[in-house]
Amino acid sequence: MTEPVLSVKNLIVDFPFHNTNFRAVNDISFDIMPGEVVGVVGESGAGKSMTGSAVIGLIERPGRITSGEILLKGQRIDNLPEADRAKLRGKRIGMVFQDPLTSLNPLYTIGRQLIETIRTHLPLSEEQARQRAIDLLTEAGIPKAADRIDAYPHQFSGGMRQRVVIALAIAAGPELIIADEPTSALDVSVQAQIIKVLKELCSNHGAAVMLITHDMGVIAQTADRMVVMHQGKIVETGTVGDIIRRPREPYTVKLINSIPTIASDRSGAPASAPANDDGAFVQIKGLVRDFELGGGSFTKVFKSKTEIFRAVSDVSFSIQKGKTYGLVGESGSGKSTCAKMIVGLIRPTEGKILVDGHDVWAGGAGERERRKRVQMIFQDPYASLNPRWRVADIIAEPMRTLGIATNKGEVEGRVADLLNKVRLDPSVMRKFPHEFSGGQRQRIAIARALSSQPEFIVCDEPTSALDVSVQAQVLDLMRALQDEFGLTYLLISHNLAVVRQMSSAVGVLHNGVLVESGPTDDIFDNPQADYTRMLLDAVPDISKVA
Repeated sequence: MTEPVLSVKNLIVDFPFHNTNFRAVNDISFDIMPGEVVGVVGESGAGKSMTGSAVIGLIERPGRITSGEILLKGQRIDNLPEADRAKLRGKRIGMVFQDPLTSLNPLYTIGRQLIETIRTHLPLSEEQARQRAIDLLTEAGIPKAADRIDAYPHQFSGGMRQRVVIALAIAAGPELIIADEPTSALDVSVQAQIIKVLKELCSNHGAAVMLITHDMGVIAQTADRMVVMHQGKIVETGTVGDIIRRPREPYTVKLINSIPTIASDRSGAPASAPANDDGAFVQIKGLVRDFELGGGSFTKVFKSKTEIFRAVSDVSFSIQKGKTYGLVGESGSGKSTCAKMIVGLIRPTEGKILVDGHDVWAGGAGERERRKRVQMIFQDPYASLNPRWRVADIIAEPMRTLGIATNKGEVEGRVADLLNKVRLDPSVMRKFPHEFSGGQRQRIAIARALSSQPEFIVCDEPTSALDVSVQAQVLDLMRALQDEFGLTYLLISHNLAVVRQMSSAVGVLHNGVLVESGPTDDIFDNPQADYTRMLLDAVPDISKVA
């Protein structure tokens, strides 16, 4: 019988604090066989990453393995001295992290980092190690690897950096690779490429993979078996097909049911609406935004030619009142630039933005009134909330700035009402942002957006930083608020499943150009543009599981 590459037996990880103890991992056991990809899935706090940290020996103090065993190819490794554990990392166990920038030294070329890793673990000369590094980069999908090996991390895109990290992880020929959320920060098409690279490399090298993620779609497309974790325990394990099609445990059922899909069954989703209508509440007409490259003081003094980069090119679409328009595309497509122009953060080079017939950029009398009708919800609620302000002040700021409410009692009453609207207890208004979970912080951000009594809200990746079940709760909340207040949304996302679930019309941006726009069902079921078809084909979707 083939021996497992990794065996985790009755593992318990505790974090003792004063007179209390937090059990992060609670008596879990599983195996991973050679060449097998096992997905470990669950929400934040489930114990997924802590299990990976225990395997690789990187639990931060005061955390510790209280009991259990971790075996690598039959050899127990959890009780080895730290010096011996350190020798395993990189040599026999490779690691791929979520953010490649945390794994790469910005001061060293990628070639130097690869060569150092290779020579640390393998008896190769400098020249041999360099050739192996080039071969690994080529295998990981880096074009012209021999020319790019001396480039620095910042000279690569996010997807290319993740390929470099994967090449680093397999550089010494490890038996086990731990991949912790390796695709969650990437666009859908890049995500699909990374998944393919990871699977092919593991198959070619015979490595076992522990894939840690909260994205069930990635698991469905990548893994052979699945381990479902909840509150430190394994609640279900089995083949990916069995668990997705026939989940046994209530928690797994809930997790799967909360996942949006690009499939055509959109029960509860808004009816599709025409994408263009001169009588629409929001009208975007011929939007253009140019940026000067090399337009600094040195350029101006010497009157050298300034290069112009067109980030958004002649974009037009409309949104009906009370409806949602989804804007999709990869990083660099111009989505966020459009959002910033629409909410008044950067001025368009050309074009008009009309909300209820009024130009957002008209200026003059009535500008404050026009601006308060448009608000924005950002991707990262922690970054968009002032960490030094209490929740009450964060939500009240737009009211005070726009003169909606100034009396202390009135302001406090409005804040309490808004917290109720986003399903938070008003008592939390005295707390600071760091005292909340990611989903709760996003509810606070929504309450702040509502505090100016807007009619149109631009939502820039509002759920991409959230677990799937929390994402579902936030989307449900956004729909309920839309119904209650008649809100109009522009939903910007690279998650096509979320866009299909929420939007009545969709636009597809590519290199600043709107390549396709129309009713949601038409775009998803009968895409006309090659780029749209590529995006849809790249979506890791559980509905595709056989």
